[in-house]
Formats: sequence, structure tokens, C-alpha cells
Amino acid sequence: MTIEPPAPGEPRRPHGPRDPGDAWVVAPTGERYWGRFGAAGLLAVDPHQGVLLQHRVSWSHFGDTWALPGGARHEDESACDAALREAAEEAGVPDGAIRPRVLSVFDLGYWSYTTLVGDVVTPFEPTISDPESRELAWVPIDDVPRHPLHPGFADSWGRLRGLVPVRPAIVVDAANVVGSVPDGWWRDRAGAAHRLLQRLSALAADGVPADALGLSEHTWFPEWVVVVEGQARSVAAAEGVEVVRAEASGDDRIVAEAQRLVTAGRTVTVVTSDRGLAERSTDAGTAVRGARWLHDILPLGR
Repeated sequence: MTIEPPAPGEPRRPHGPRDPGDAWVVAPTGERYWGRFGAAGLLAVDPHQGVLLQHRVSWSHFGDTWALPGGARHEDESACDAALREAAEEAGVPDGAIRPRVLSVFDLGYWSYTTLVGDVVTPFEPTISDPESRELAWVPIDDVPRHPLHPGFADSWGRLRGLVPVRPAIVVDAANVVGSVPDGWWRDRAGAAHRLLQRLSALAADGVPADALGLSEHTWFPEWVVVVEGQARSVAAAEGVEVVRAEASGDDRIVAEAQRLVTAGRTVTVVTSDRGLAERSTDAGTAVRGARWLHDILPLGR
């Protein structure tokens, strides 16, 4: 776990061996920032309870303020992994309870702080599991500014608050995407669908740059829904991707999935180069991208 040193004049609290990342970075102007390799925190969003905040102990840096569970990144640790690890260590956030949605980075050049905005998919009650917390609480979004906030969190809250309603989802017409590449897919449709799902799974883990989604900034983790039909319905599931097996018309199921997600408040993009399906998707309130768009952002095949 990460434990910050006490504020000047406060007694040092005992802790275990430190990770090399547990160190201060001193700015050219003298300010100190915690985390040799940067820092990361989790903004967990629960649709019924609000966001999870940590009331910091008095001896911590900017003590007695409210902020996000978070701390120093380990060397070679991704920001997403760091945010989830720190949230588990400081607030007892269970493994698998959070679905990443977007990474927002505050980068000073010599130090950075990354906030992972994630959706609670398995409800839980936070638990104080290290000495850095006085209190952990679910706070309604509109009530966050009423708390005495850590200065860094206070400065970023307006930007983070604007991200909370944005929930991108992508519905993929698997048959159309697979069929857009002459790689012998017609000899093994299930195998071709499997290869597509594996590449989508890797993309789901890495995230999608904002410009690819038509958004202004940040790295996003859309909800991926892939509709398969015909012989491809036997394809196995893939991590990070919802596979929908169309029993009848694949186009009808794609439109139905798109409508379901729009109704649920998602910002939906349908991936297809089929003109008729594209028109139906647009009528359902979605954006449409062609198969080439997806091929351009997919990692190389395995």
C-alpha cells in the first residue's frame, strides 16, 4: 500500500517497506507531489449512492480533507492498475467491482496524476483498511463541493464532474467487419469471429483515444457489444466484450441492442459499412462508423 509521509511537524507513522514509487517529486518552483512515477486514484461511480470519497487523516498531506482513494504508482504499473490497487488497499474495493470508463490525466511534465472514472458493477460497502482514512463514504454527486476537498481534487472536480454523464458504447456488426477483410473468413466464420473478438478484447483493455470516438480528450473504455450471427454464433466469449448471438436477423438484433443502450443513457456508436443498417442505426439515435474505422484502431491480430 502507499502511505504518505506525515505533514511537517507531525510524528511519523509506522508502515511497512516502501515501494520505489513512494517518494516525493519536487517541482522547479518548490511544490511537492507524491509519487516518483506519478500517482493515480479512483472515482468510483455508483448510480444509486454517488461517488466514493476518502476523508484523509489529519497527519497526511492536506489532512482532514476529502479526496479519492489513490496514491503513488509503482514502476512500470499502468495508471488503471494503480488506481484499482490503491482503491483496494485504502477502501476495500473488491476485485472486479469496478468497470473502467475513462482515464483523465493531469500532467505537469515532471509529475502526473491520473484519475480512473469507473462504474460500480458489483455493489459493495467500502472498508477502512489502512491508516490513511478517517472515513469512507458514498457522497451524492451534487454534494461533493460541500465537503472540504483536497486542493488537487477540488481543482479537478469540475472537469471530472463533466465526465460522469458520458458513457460511450460501441455495437459491432461482426459479420460486416469480418467480411470487410479478404483473409479467408468464408472458410471458417467462427474462427474469423474469434480472431475479431480477441483483438477487441485487447482494445477493451487498453482503451480508445478520445479523437477516435469524436470526444475532446482522455482515454475511454467503451462498453463493447458484438453481435454475431449464423455460423459465428458458436464463438466463445471474450473478456471485456459482450457477445450477443442473433437467432434471426443480425441487423434487427444490432438495432435492438443500439436502442437498448440509447435508452440506458449511453452514447452509442454502431460499427458497420452496411448502408441500410447504418440508416436504421442513425434513426435509432446512434453514430455510425465504418468497418475500416474499427480496423484502424484494433491492435494487430494474434
